[in-house]
Amino acid sequence: MDILLQAREFERWLGEAALPLWRRKGYDAVGGGFVETIDLRGEPTRANRRSRVQPRQVYCFAEAGRRGWSGDWRTVAEGGLRYFDRVYRQPNGFYGALADADGKIIDAGFDMYNQAFALLAFAFLGEVVPERKSEMAERSNGMRLSLEAHCKHPIAGFEEDNPPRLPLCSNPHMHLFEACLASEVVEGFDRVAWANLADEIAHLAMEHFVDSETGALREFFDHDWAPFPGEKGRVVEPGHQFEWAWLLLRWAERRGKSQAIVTARRLFEIGETHGICPKRDVAIMTLLDDFSVADPVARLWPQTEWLKAAIRFAALSEGAARARYLASASRAAAALERFLEAPVRGLWRDKQRADGIFVDEPAPASSFYHILCAIYELWDCLKRM
Repeated sequence: MDILLQAREFERWLGEAALPLWRRKGYDAVGGGFVETIDLRGEPTRANRRSRVQPRQVYCFAEAGRRGWSGDWRTVAEGGLRYFDRVYRQPNGFYGALADADGKIIDAGFDMYNQAFALLAFAFLGEVVPERKSEMAERSNGMRLSLEAHCKHPIAGFEEDNPPRLPLCSNPHMHLFEACLASEVVEGFDRVAWANLADEIAHLAMEHFVDSETGALREFFDHDWAPFPGEKGRVVEPGHQFEWAWLLLRWAERRGKSQAIVTARRLFEIGETHGICPKRDVAIMTLLDDFSVADPVARLWPQTEWLKAAIRFAALSEGAARARYLASASRAAAALERFLEAPVRGLWRDKQRADGIFVDEPAPASSFYHILCAIYELWDCLKRM
């Protein structure tokens, strides 16, 4: 099977090239923390550092350690969290948004997206470093309670701040959903609270984020969770159709919710049918709600989400349906492979223009979270078949 060969090559690329390179060049041993980008010569840049990169990289190295990678994952996982706390953590306990390469905060503003990744890091670090599990559980629970006090939405989910900023967004909820699913299975964490919040977000997605007529998931909403007025409210991202499909499949399997599988299947169909460029065979960035193309640029991360959703559908299917999803997973893997063809093995390209030419720019660290998760998900699902 092509997908098995692809999975083996991804595993070699990750263990032999990407993890060693990002451990060596992607962590600032002098100033602390993870760098924002590595240039295509393999050298770290001094680009400003988005706070989300820190917990995402903590996740990557903690999960690599849990999976048996023999490199020094713990130094950078724990060091990255210390840097995240020291540079970005605000007096209210939330994390700011942006700092420069010297660790000076530039934007201390609140974004739920960044808090969601902090929660993901707490879960994975707590899982892999047993002596820190109780600390991570306490911090995780404290942040959840703070979010509920600070920006709980009166209907369901969360507002972007208090007072709320509009439009409200589905994307931060997607990553909070992911953090909930991770947290509810960590021994010592408040499993009931995390499971309840995961259920709330799943129902919010199926009842409000997903359009009842088309089955597409929108990005932007007014304060009543209705589509935001104008073109902004019409935005549909193929990568997020796949990513939400993957998350809803995981939730549906745990809860025995067949309707969530139906919703996820429709999300996948929309992403695959309308969100894949027929000439380049890559997932593009943006559609409108009539499924017309709004932005034909392809970025790396939607390819990983296509792969994750396709391979999980394959694992949950049999016969012709399994073959169909395996073929889609192989296409997604081939698309991802093209983005990983960089001058230095272990780096990647981030953007492909509509003409098929990749933008010549440094590799963003933020993509590693997507890539590593997709590779591990691919192997996990193949083992189930």
